[in-house]
Amino acid sequence: MNQAAGAIIAFPCQGEARLRVALRKLELALDDQALAFQEFRLNMALLGVSIGGLQHSLEAYGGTLDNLAGGLAAAHQLAAEAQRLLS
Repeated sequence: MNQAAGAIIAFPCQGEARLRVALRKLELALDDQALAFQEFRLNMALLGVSIGGLQHSLEAYGGTLDNLAGGLAAAHQLAAEAQRLLS
């Protein structure tokens, strides 16, 4: 076990000083929490943008598949007519 792990943390003995230290640590914790929440909101906004882009891409892909299906149906119909004419 190293000495740093067993070290005692100095804490003020007077009540008023302890209260000041505790309040300052609370303020720092609240600041950290506010920053973390801002980062969370930013990441959620970025996720929303990414999902919107994905949705747009999927809609475009769906349109491409619809066009392909239409082209295949037309080609199938032409092939069926050609086969009927050759029979």
